[in-house]
Amino acid sequence: MKFSEAVELIARANHIVGFTGAGISTESGIPDFRSPGGIWANNRMIEFSEFVRSRAGRIEYWRQKVAMWPEMRDAKPNAGHLAFVELERQGKLRAMITQNIDGLHQNAGTHPDLVIELHGTTTEAACLTCNERITMDEAVRRVEEGELAPECDLCGGVLKPATISFGQAMPAREMQLAVEASRDCDVFLAVGSSLVVYPAAALPELAKRSGAALIIINRTPTPMDDIADLVINDEIGKTLPELIRVREGV
Repeated sequence: MKFSEAVELIARANHIVGFTGAGISTESGIPDFRSPGGIWANNRMIEFSEFVRSRAGRIEYWRQKVAMWPEMRDAKPNAGHLAFVELERQGKLRAMITQNIDGLHQNAGTHPDLVIELHGTTTEAACLTCNERITMDEAVRRVEEGELAPECDLCGGVLKPATISFGQAMPAREMQLAVEASRDCDVFLAVGSSLVVYPAAALPELAKRSGAALIIINRTPTPMDDIADLVINDEIGKTLPELIRVREGV
């Protein structure tokens, strides 16, 4: 499929599913966790089992989250995020599935009901016992004031950023919503994802098998390129608005 053909396809589409990974957020200044200069290159990864069983593990986990929070909090949506907002304005966006935890789709203006956060959100902390939530600003304040592994004020349970860690179960509701959306779309836009982290990476293939056109925009090749209708290896903020013909000023 040529670029011009993809533009026409999107213009005619009624049910488009967006799917984003770290690549769209790096253009907002948020480093990719897995990149050579990312968080995991300079910090020890704390898996979920260690977080649950070890206070020392929880302290280290929170230390890392507090260190990265200002950069995450202050990041602004970019032209790629705004392109999906435009698809919603046009009435075409069926769902906005994201592997990202930064909340930038909502900050850009995508309706929260459309956003499916497969890996949770770093904007809140949740109690692992009763699921009570507080803002990340509040959690970070408590850590900085000396509560190095904060606990829930309601039940005394362990507080954890509301993200999905390695070894932690994927959220069942969000996964089901993502599967349903992927089966019920005519275009699946996979943007800024390496498409190697499962089960999320299975969604583009599911959409393709269900009859959707698959368009991949990523700086580097992905394992799904061979089945895609169009692959664009370029900057998201430049190519995605061109693909959907965003109006000037949007």
